[in-house]
Amino acid sequence: MNKNVKFVDWGMVDYQEAWDRQELLLNETVAIKTSNRNNGTTEQTPNYLIFCEHPHVYTLGKSGHSENLLLDEDGLKEKHATYYKINRGGDITYHGPGQLVGYPILDLDNFFTDIHLYLRTLEEAVILTLADFGIPAGRYPGFTGVWLDADNDKARKICAMGVRCSRWVTMHGFAFNVNTNLDYFKNIVPCGIDDKDVTSMQRELGHEVDMNTVKEVLRTHIADLFHMEIAL
Repeated sequence: MNKNVKFVDWGMVDYQEAWDRQELLLNETVAIKTSNRNNGTTEQTPNYLIFCEHPHVYTLGKSGHSENLLLDEDGLKEKHATYYKINRGGDITYHGPGQLVGYPILDLDNFFTDIHLYLRTLEEAVILTLADFGIPAGRYPGFTGVWLDADNDKARKICAMGVRCSRWVTMHGFAFNVNTNLDYFKNIVPCGIDDKDVTSMQRELGHEVDMNTVKEVLRTHIADLFHMEIAL
């Protein structure tokens, strides 16, 4: 079991480019697993933890409904946004500047083969990160992601999640609102949930948050919870 994980920060990257790069890394890892199985070899599979931001983009998961995008083609142009139907789970979400997007490309055979535990562990890393900034957060029963005030009518989502897993190799991941322009969420029914608010660290704290600090704190919590050895 290889718990070494290469951390990469792609910075601001076009969504399609990031998707293609994820697919490439996933396919390379699956190819190693297939070769090991077919040839009786024991080559270690790599793991990656990728952080990035995207220009304005809306993405619709496999279980999503296109009517949850409230913009037509002209509206997307007006917002300088793009739109993709993609192969992760979940419904529609928004990515944009000021949002920390995480793409763990992990062979879960190196950690644990339980996709629900995988999602809960990613959620826990975000919850612990928010706690370090003085923001109490938790889970909303029946929904993925991280929420604030999930036990009352002020429930609001601060981190969305949607993953794909092929032969226990993951891709896609989480979208964590740090300094996100929340107005862009008004153009969708976020994650198909029409009666809950969306928030960000900036909104909750009343000031812009240093993105690099958030990245460092979150990376540390992910590494600790998964017992990773991070290579920078």
